[in-house]
Amino acid sequence: MGEPTDRSLEVPAALAGMRLDRAVSFLTGMTRAEAARLVQAGGARLGGEVVRESSRRLKDKELLLLDESLRAEPAAADEVKAEGGIPFEVVYEDDDLIVVDKPVGVVVHPGAGNRSGTLVAGLLAAYPELAELPAAGAGQADRPGIVHRLDKETSGLVVVARSRRAHTSLTAQLAARSVSRRYRAILLGRLEAERGVVDAPIGRSEGDPTKMAVLATGKRARTHYEALGLFSSPLAASYAELSLETGRTHQIRVHMAAIGHPVLGDRRYGGRRGALAVGRPMLHAAALRLAHPASGQEMSFSSPLPDDFEEALDALS
Repeated sequence: MGEPTDRSLEVPAALAGMRLDRAVSFLTGMTRAEAARLVQAGGARLGGEVVRESSRRLKDKELLLLDESLRAEPAAADEVKAEGGIPFEVVYEDDDLIVVDKPVGVVVHPGAGNRSGTLVAGLLAAYPELAELPAAGAGQADRPGIVHRLDKETSGLVVVARSRRAHTSLTAQLAARSVSRRYRAILLGRLEAERGVVDAPIGRSEGDPTKMAVLATGKRARTHYEALGLFSSPLAASYAELSLETGRTHQIRVHMAAIGHPVLGDRRYGGRRGALAVGRPMLHAAALRLAHPASGQEMSFSSPLPDDFEEALDALS
């Protein structure tokens, strides 16, 4: 006979208030990802009722019944495997949201040529319950919790949904353009106006499908900009703050190149200049403002400029 698959446990006082998935992991020795999959599969009962919400908080002396025969299979091939060691800083977290500061060089979610080492893989290692969201109708298997993204070489703030209601709320806020996203950039050339708006549709480039371009047939896109500093040496440049009304792929990079001020270091869109060599586009997601999905309270977050950006600014005069 095999080992029994049922376990009946009385929640000790020390675990009261703990998330269900974390408690299952602690009590059984499963990894958190395994525990989250068991909960999602209906393998946990509290007070006789099946509970599939990993975020459910346990109560002192509550009866927890686990049926490990319902332990779910590992993630499917199109899902992302959790990976430890992916660099990112958690700026804020609660049961609905995770706000992270993404460093340069980290891809947000898997894509062509980037199946591992992504921010999503790192998030799943720290928050395995995110894997439950696609099955709940919130997002895709290869990008659980992701509602917006940054390019690989762009640093700064990304908000991640940790619950179904958060995914629904954040997606709606982004669609309604009520989420404020402000970026800092170093642009080539001195901006002619202190502030302005670029209103030009963006679509896939007809000559190069890996690039975006201003196209009459593209999707509507608007970018606001404001000059924070103008420089002449060792090259003409502008330090600017930019905000998005829309969120098209490469929007800031395409729009600023279209008006003759590409992002410094952006080789793809004409921003390379030998007079000030930098290793990537000087673009940073510096500020984020949104309404909390549960309370509706306005929340604001900020991220300091990374070292390479500061060094580039210091080299300008």
